[in-house]
Amino acid sequence: MKEKVLLIAGLLIACLTVCSQDDDYVKDPAIGIHFFFNDFKTASNIRTASLSSTLRDKTFGRFKDMSPGISLSYLQGLSTHFDFAANLAGSFLDYPMEGKTSTGDEAFLLEADASIHAKMFSDQYVIVPYLSAGAGISKFKGYYGAFIPLGIGLQFNFFDDAFLLINSQYRMKVSENTNYHFFYSLGIVGNIGVSKKKAALIPE
Repeated sequence: MKEKVLLIAGLLIACLTVCSQDDDYVKDPAIGIHFFFNDFKTASNIRTASLSSTLRDKTFGRFKDMSPGISLSYLQGLSTHFDFAANLAGSFLDYPMEGKTSTGDEAFLLEADASIHAKMFSDQYVIVPYLSAGAGISKFKGYYGAFIPLGIGLQFNFFDDAFLLINSQYRMKVSENTNYHFFYSLGIVGNIGVSKKKAALIPE
């Protein structure tokens, strides 16, 4: 009986130790800058044909068909496996709205979205795959729209102070003033201030 009690106590202590270690890997508040490309051509070809035929016929968008832009982001950990992310992106392009004739003139597209990153591993690991989903709004030439960003990405951890994020999103049309497109981004995110983990190591 005594041995069982000691075993259970040992398991509880081990569990508490693991949980406390995991808590150290909840992402601290961080800000980032990202470079991205909007890809309307691939999304259009997939919807009019299919993914397999688009890949087979190599009719997916090339870099010359995409519109580049820059975005700012804010990230904060909700738990070891879930992060909140907010993003504000801007780019100049001729936005192809369905039912509206394109003028060929480029204008500023502003997109803002909030999403959740569901990570396969905690930030304890150097490489972390993740899925993302959220909601967003856009503005182009006075037209406001809404979209749903669904994505997949990779996070690379640099000493728990900075992260490289590679992300690919499919931005689904919700309102008539938006259009389906892919959003490919590459960015660096850095912690704001001293992380909780390192602050615990600093003597008072």
